[in-house]
Amino acid sequence: MRALFLSLALALSTASAMAASEDDLRAALEQRFKGDRSGACIAAAVIENGTTARAYFCANAKSERSIDERTAFEIGSITKTMTAALLAEIIGRGEIAIDDPLAKLLPPRTNVPSFNGTHITVGNIVTHTSGLPSFPWRTTDLSNPYARLTEADLLDTLAKTQLKRAPGSQREYSNFALMVLSYALAKRSGRDFETLLRERLLSPLGMDDTFIVTRPSAVRVAEGHFSNSRPTGPWDVRVDLAGAGGVRATLPDMVRYLEGQLGMRDSSITPVLAQTQEQIAGVGSQATSMAWEILSTENGRTFVMHPGGTGGFSSFFAFDRAAKRGVVLLSDTALTDVGGLRRLAMHLLDPSLPAGTPRNMATAEVKLIDALVGRYRLPIGLGMELRRQGSRGAKSTVRTLSHGINSVVFSRLSASQPLYPLQFDRHQPRHSSKSMRATIPFRERLVCASMPRVPKSWSRVPAKRRWKPRRSTRISSSLSP
Repeated sequence: MRALFLSLALALSTASAMAASEDDLRAALEQRFKGDRSGACIAAAVIENGTTARAYFCANAKSERSIDERTAFEIGSITKTMTAALLAEIIGRGEIAIDDPLAKLLPPRTNVPSFNGTHITVGNIVTHTSGLPSFPWRTTDLSNPYARLTEADLLDTLAKTQLKRAPGSQREYSNFALMVLSYALAKRSGRDFETLLRERLLSPLGMDDTFIVTRPSAVRVAEGHFSNSRPTGPWDVRVDLAGAGGVRATLPDMVRYLEGQLGMRDSSITPVLAQTQEQIAGVGSQATSMAWEILSTENGRTFVMHPGGTGGFSSFFAFDRAAKRGVVLLSDTALTDVGGLRRLAMHLLDPSLPAGTPRNMATAEVKLIDALVGRYRLPIGLGMELRRQGSRGAKSTVRTLSHGINSVVFSRLSASQPLYPLQFDRHQPRHSSKSMRATIPFRERLVCASMPRVPKSWSRVPAKRRWKPRRSTRISSSLSP
């Protein structure tokens, strides 16, 4: 990721202006997605020099999916930038300061962890430097991981969390932290979070078709999809915890939000949006404002951006305020496992950068399948063993015996493209501990395409070592890639 940002910075520093053309925009969508195996549908808009181009495109020309200006998409973690704007507003009114302890924003007697006397500040929350983990809960439904999470669960987890380092010392993306902020802002205002968001941000910007749980009658919600084109259900979250990723919006409304961020739409919230873009933290090579990622180029230009993703949707939002140029992409497909929408978005900001190409299936070589066989430990602690399935031929696959999450079948269908699921087949495991059954009540079998090697984050376990799965494992889940 660090290398990607460096290459983008170099290219963007010499980019020329791009005219907003609907033909050019559609051509870019076709270049990246025409015939793509995901079947994704994309709603896209580019603002350039006061002109807005919009386009809607589906990878499969015969797709029965329908998206238009009245279609709402889950925007995932782009929601966090809206939550940050609500915080910036009360900071601007002098009700709280960016360096104040988080406890000051929360209801009285709320227990907030600290580290050796160093308290979590409000600023730590919106710059992802609080030290709070991203997803500290066990879940029984990976397809809708936040549905059963209550406010009591949130506060109980906050009270029991033990920080591993001083707040402000390291950046760690945290959905949990933004949920805490969402809860705090709602309780402080005396309104539910959706009402607060509508009053302070959505209505002033004219975003009347954007919502969390109360859908406007004229809006139709898109159905989400996995990257194998299979449909999946929505992600649900309690309204006061929704500030981490619970907003649903149409393309026209996201254009209005982009206009607000660019200072092109007059409203009471527009000056506040500009304040959220100011850098307030820099840890390592990552510069951060209030929830935004910042990319600065060698010639002084600044690009502000944020991706979004849920179980069945992807999004990307980026802009150059000084040049009055920006892009918003919304998709009805979860594309995080194939790189998301970042590359396409950066191409739309600067055509000299590659947009990417469609991802298609291809027949695997047997030697590539053989190379996968073995035992692995995944980053989240789960054990996985890959075994050959089928005869030595074009249809040969490797099956995983995964403990605590998913049983997977990898089909080596491509020598250069990343792993992705082709098929889901839910079934009960024959052997599992009581604690594992309580955490993951079933396994899913996936047929997948993969690359010539397993991901770098997987560590191969030596064949002679005795290998046992953990009895119970927390499943990490994120609203954003």
